[in-house]
Amino acid sequence: MDSTSRVEQSDPNIVGSEGGAGEGTSSVSGATEGGQSTTVSAAPPSRYESQKRRDWNTFLQYLRNHKPPLTLARCSGAHVIEFLKYLDQFGKTKVHVTGCPYFGHPNPPAPCACPLKQAWGSLDALIGRLRAAYEENGGKPESNPFGAKAVRIYLREVRESQAKARGIPYEKKKRKRPSTSSSVATAGSAITAEGGGSGGGGDGSGGDGVIGQQPPTAPNTTV
Repeated sequence: MDSTSRVEQSDPNIVGSEGGAGEGTSSVSGATEGGQSTTVSAAPPSRYESQKRRDWNTFLQYLRNHKPPLTLARCSGAHVIEFLKYLDQFGKTKVHVTGCPYFGHPNPPAPCACPLKQAWGSLDALIGRLRAAYEENGGKPESNPFGAKAVRIYLREVRESQAKARGIPYEKKKRKRPSTSSSVATAGSAITAEGGGSGGGGDGSGGDGVIGQQPPTAPNTTV
């Protein structure tokens, strides 16, 4: 069975930040025609972008340490699943086994010897970031191993098994469809604004949802 040796990063279940070069605010100095110096500060990358870069570097490190050696071009959905299973050793989420008396209990009254694993939510968010990073680094969408069907099936199985073991159902949030009356009212407002020669512009912005970090410095491990 394929195995890996060492991946030096931080735990996907730990929410935090790593101080490092390239993530701080950088500044560029210049001079105007009048001889006055000016300084332009470049905005630092968002938390999501910083996390995505760390996740990508972690996966590349995993491939470099893979035995037998594995290149990104040869990486498949099976290798991605192997990577996710490898990360379980750094997990912080208690997942009760079938024989545990607290199986399906959302709030166990006492500790047990069940293993700690990566939470489904952390793995799902990680795959989303890696899928985007793969294509941003030149990968083709049709050959993206992080979007493979096998990976989606694995994540669904993890979600369902953890929901049963922890007694915590994972339910997707359903979008509320606007009623017909509100839709008509909105359309009427838009027509009125257009007829008056001026319209209001809305600019919605949302924060990047970041779940988890990368795996911590790990001892030599065989997957």
